[in-house]
Amino acid sequence: MAKPRVLVTRKWPDRVEAEIAKQYDATFNASDRQLGVSELRDALGSYDAILPTVSDRLLAETLDTPRVQTKLLANYGVGYSHIDVATARHQGMTITNTPDVLSECTADLTMTLLLMVARRASEGERELRSGTWKGPSPIHMMGTKVSGKTLGIVGYGRIGREVARRAHHGFGMDVLVFNRSPVDQAVLKQNNAVQMNSLEELLPQCDFVSLHCPGGASTRNLINAARLDLMRENAILVNTARGSIVNETALAQALMFDTIGGVGLDVYSEEPCIPPALAECDNLVMLPHLGSATHESREAMGFRVLENLNDFFQGKSPRDLVA
Repeated sequence: MAKPRVLVTRKWPDRVEAEIAKQYDATFNASDRQLGVSELRDALGSYDAILPTVSDRLLAETLDTPRVQTKLLANYGVGYSHIDVATARHQGMTITNTPDVLSECTADLTMTLLLMVARRASEGERELRSGTWKGPSPIHMMGTKVSGKTLGIVGYGRIGREVARRAHHGFGMDVLVFNRSPVDQAVLKQNNAVQMNSLEELLPQCDFVSLHCPGGASTRNLINAARLDLMRENAILVNTARGSIVNETALAQALMFDTIGGVGLDVYSEEPCIPPALAECDNLVMLPHLGSATHESREAMGFRVLENLNDFFQGKSPRDLVA
């Protein structure tokens, strides 16, 4: 019996690709070039499964093609807002993702950004590299203390809980939570967290705000000009979730007019494009979507995709079924 044909849309860790090649008739993207819409549409008519990443925009105009062979979209990542779920399901496709395995590393990166912004680490490095540092001074490049401050977490799923654990148990921070559904009190108690009823209640109370909610239409521009205005003047915002959650125009204005203290971003609404206004802000730390970028997480994500592939083609319900 012929092996199922699968397309891996980007370059994956070598160990994962080698294992996929053993089990499937696999096509790999050795150049790691982002595939265009027409290439993805062609692939839908040729492969039994496509293994996309966040950079593959499988929206309605891509998926709505008359001849579809693909039955599984095994996503490499947790978020799947880059996939039009309704159209995929209409075309008879199953969708899976890779939860759990990247939560700790994404939480680590969240704390990295939070600390970098608070202690002005990027500004300091730029000063050293430019050769303009004049030596220590009592008032030179003063930042913000992190320990003992209040952290607001928007979205209290796996990653949000890992951030809360690091913040509370590692830095003694008070944790406030906004989540779209009630969080079990036992779960909140693990990090001494308190759930707020709304963003309007949470934002004015926080020294730091970290975003961990999913992307998609329901959270697009969730952090807008009005909500940025609710934040404290010296508060710091961190986003390692999805770029679409934040209105980037409003964010640039808040930074330029110093109505918030600073921002750390790992995600952007039109990746890889960065709004020029944001790039000009000194009180912003930017990273190129590195949330899960460790050897351990990226390999674990790939093997989790392989588990879902195996379940699906063995006639089982995939472990990480999302649609």
